[in-house]
Formats: sequence, C-alpha cells, structure tokens
Amino acid sequence: MVTSHHEASHRIFQERPEILGPVFGLLGIPPPAKAVVEVLTPDTTEIRPIERRVDSVLRVEPSDGRDSFLLAIEAQGRRDADKARSWAYYVAYLQAKYDLPVLLLVVCQDKATANWAAGPFTCGALGWTALTTHPLVLGPENVPVITDPSEAARDLAMAAFSALTHGRGKDAGAILEALARALRATDKKSADYYSDLLDVGLGNTPAAAEWRELMTFVSYFPGRGTFREEAYLEGKEEGRAEGATEALIEERVRTVIHLLEHRLVPLPGCARERITTCTDPDTLARWQDLAFTVHTVDELFAEDTPPEATA
Repeated sequence: MVTSHHEASHRIFQERPEILGPVFGLLGIPPPAKAVVEVLTPDTTEIRPIERRVDSVLRVEPSDGRDSFLLAIEAQGRRDADKARSWAYYVAYLQAKYDLPVLLLVVCQDKATANWAAGPFTCGALGWTALTTHPLVLGPENVPVITDPSEAARDLAMAAFSALTHGRGKDAGAILEALARALRATDKKSADYYSDLLDVGLGNTPAAAEWRELMTFVSYFPGRGTFREEAYLEGKEEGRAEGATEALIEERVRTVIHLLEHRLVPLPGCARERITTCTDPDTLARWQDLAFTVHTVDELFAEDTPPEATA
C-alpha cells in the first residue's frame, strides 16, 4: 500500500531536484555540477500483463562533461524479499530501454530497513553470480539531523527531507521547529509547498500533529488530508463554505493541471478545458488522486460519465 510518507519521500526528488547535490555528497558520490534533471515515466512494464513501476525515475545530465545517467528512486518502509528481484529488474530494464547507466537510490525511515536495503542482492546458481544489485541508501544513519534554523533556511529541501527521514525519531520535534522558523522567513510559494509536503508526508504520527501546531499556512496538496482541507470541511458543516468551496475548486483544478504537466502526461486542449471548467469538488478530488499515477488523460477520466451522455 502506498502511504503518504512513501509518496512524499520520493516526490521531493522530482519536485526539488536541487536536493540531489547534497544527497550525492551524503552518499560519497561526486555531485553532478549544474545538472539538468528530467522526470521520466516510472513505468517499467513490458508487453506481459505484469505491472512494474519504480517510484521515481530521473534523467540527470551533468553540465561538466560527464556522461548522463538515470536515477531510479524507491521509498521503502520495511523489508520485502520481493524487492530484491524487482530492483534488479528495474536497473536492467532502464539501462536497456534508455541505453544509459543506472543508479538505484532507496529511501528508508528506519535503521533496520536501511541496513537491509543496502544489500548487495545477488542472482546466480552453481556458485556463480550472474547479477548483483548494490542500491544506494538514505536513512536515519546518513541523513543529517537539521535543528539549526539558519542551516534549514540555507537548504529547505534537505531540511524537509531530514524531517521526513527522522519523523519517527527523538529529534523530530527539534527538526520541525527549525524548519518552521526557516519557512516563516521564506517566500509564500516555498512555504506553502514544504508546509503541505510535511503535513502529508508525516502521515498519522505525533510529529504530524506537532507540525500542524507549528504551521498556520498551507495550500499545496488540497484534498490530501491537509489541515486547510479540514478547515474547509468544518466550515461546510457550519454552512459557511460557499466562498471556501470556490477556493477549494480553484486549488484542486490547479493541482490536477500541475501534477499532469509535471509528470509529462499529454494534456490536449479539450482535456484541459474539461478540468478547468469542472465545478464538482468530489470529481476534482478523484482526478487529483489519479493524477499522481495515470499516464494518459483517458485513464484520468475513465470512471466518469462522458460529457455528451449527461445531456
């Protein structure tokens, strides 16, 4: 099951690729200088009816003359013997499809899972190893604990990633306090993004409750259980939601469009108009959830009644 923490742990690399520089430093790999980062489809399914999907796949093109490569990113919440086979498949398939070298990065929230995820995972027989998978791993042991507001302000993406990684640890409160103070001094767009990223990504944890007490402004993930959404629902129950409904619809429309464009899902003019003219919050909420995973707008609208059928 894909959890909110799982989603946030890998999507931050798609939406804030500047985090790759310090992350490579943590892993002991020379960071690519001023690299161009492109989000690729995570689908690694072939003709066979078996769905295989990497959480995130990035194409990294360094500007310093070094060769381009792919970075496959997996968020892993527990040990899973099947992943050893899946990860080997992802690496081999992506290298064959794009003819580029591949690195596999596994993001973990606890030490035991991180130790296991480091592998190596081998495939072979008769005493001979045919294939070995060596994931790069980020976890509580190598992701820094950022409790200094000035340090958090210098690198908001890494500070947020620190909070996600250590969200169940003893330092969670201090990390969140530092990040909250840093966000109060940054621009509203960045503050909104990181506020909701943590609100969603911390899931149902004590740290999430603490984060909600620290923050008083959000807007990036409407419909994903954020506390602005809950405030709207409370207002609806009290009969004060007419204006809130309009604002919510606008937020959901923007989010659906943003997610589809960010994931490079083709968006014809007729589909864009259908989304932007929709006034049903529930329909928009469903599209918003689907926008995280669909690869065509037909998949997005698959559960809806065709417009012409409603006449």
